[in-house]
Amino acid sequence: MVVALLALVPLAYVATYATVIGPVELWQLVVRPRILDLLGHTVALSLSCMAATAALGVGLALLVERTDLPARRLWHGLLVAPLAVPAFVNGYAWVSIAPSVHGFRGAFLVITLSYFPLVYLPVVAALRGLDPALEESAWSLGHSRRRSLATVVLPQLRPALLGGTLLVGLHLLAEFGALSLLRYPTFTTAIYDQYGSTFNGRAATAMAGVLVLLCLLLLLADLRLRGDRHYARVGQGAARRTVPIALGALRWPALLAPVLVTALALGVPSWSLLHWLRVGTSAELPLGELAGAAGTTVTLAAIGALATTAAAVPVVWLAVRHRSRLSTLVERSTYVANALPGIVVGLALVVASLRLVPAVYQTALLLVVAYAILFLPRAVVTVRAGLEQSPVVLDHVAQSLGLTPLQTARRVTLPLIAPSLGAGAALVFLAISTELTATLMLSPIGTSTLATEFWSASSELRYGAAAPYALLLVLISVPATVLLMRQERLAP
Repeated sequence: MVVALLALVPLAYVATYATVIGPVELWQLVVRPRILDLLGHTVALSLSCMAATAALGVGLALLVERTDLPARRLWHGLLVAPLAVPAFVNGYAWVSIAPSVHGFRGAFLVITLSYFPLVYLPVVAALRGLDPALEESAWSLGHSRRRSLATVVLPQLRPALLGGTLLVGLHLLAEFGALSLLRYPTFTTAIYDQYGSTFNGRAATAMAGVLVLLCLLLLLADLRLRGDRHYARVGQGAARRTVPIALGALRWPALLAPVLVTALALGVPSWSLLHWLRVGTSAELPLGELAGAAGTTVTLAAIGALATTAAAVPVVWLAVRHRSRLSTLVERSTYVANALPGIVVGLALVVASLRLVPAVYQTALLLVVAYAILFLPRAVVTVRAGLEQSPVVLDHVAQSLGLTPLQTARRVTLPLIAPSLGAGAALVFLAISTELTATLMLSPIGTSTLATEFWSASSELRYGAAAPYALLLVLISVPATVLLMRQERLAP
């Protein structure tokens, strides 16, 4: 409940401000033609990118995990690697070498290439956890490989697919850096314009309220599609390898899919960064500033990742082990702030801290709280996927042998979900290391991170000066990406 209430602080800020504005003026602000245009842009991009990342993530996961694709281990690593390239760095890479990449098509391309690993990774983990006996039973009943895939395998992937797609949708609603560089207007970019140029807090609050409604629609759709099914089983099933599907004559042509995705998601950003490091006329290498920004980034990201993952555990435990309307409400409430731009979350925490706890204003503690509120869904989705596959009967057996609930959690359940905890922490680390606006608003005076320094240079079109910070940001993200890639061994 404490975590849920903390996560709802930005929503309370928006609701309070909307009440002050009044229903009449608020309605006039919402029904403006500009709002309708932004709504169309936001919904069109969100639905398109969610569908594209879902298709791309599931398709590539099945290709890598369930077929005899050549060099599957290599392609798995390369398909996870785009997590190390933030969306705004990807946007910078495309815009700096191809200025014609902008608008809806540019935003769709960059967002899809940046976010599809959020679907691919959990689907791969779900595929590896499936018992081969499930498919073998379907084959023994006369089902073909294609039919068993549709009726047995895909339904088991539902939690991973829905969780990953939900993360894509929520992140897209709050995405600012990439969409601003690509000149594609959404509610988030418009909110920044209102606060930054016209200082129109009323119009920005109305837009934030619409974002909250879109977030609630996403959560309700996910809840409806997820249903009340259980996916846990006792044991890991038979210790056998899944028989890969023979691609035959399509084996080598099938390589075009991972090759093309890797070239666009990794090749273009890598070439662009190296290009601007080599020929950028504004390129500089301030080693002291780079080292200081890198140290601050790693420290804040590590502390924030640990705090966020720790906060996610009790929420997920309640939602999975004690299912009820209240537990569902608590868990769903942690997603709301993720759809709000960082500037709205930052303003909410500034107001709350100054009125309730002035001592934490402009401290690292308030910044870590902001990170936890913003990126709690990444940890919740990942940890929940692990806990749902941890059978509750094991808890009952442990308690029947005399262990207390706390001992059972420490000795039985937590070890079982340890890979999910690590994956959740890694995802949060990646998100915090690239966070921009909340860091600018809430960090102590004089604090600079790689993301803030990169944005300062790139927003002034100093691509060469921004390149070192972007490259170092990618390098810092590599260890967390490797952890995600190796959280489970790929079947040979």
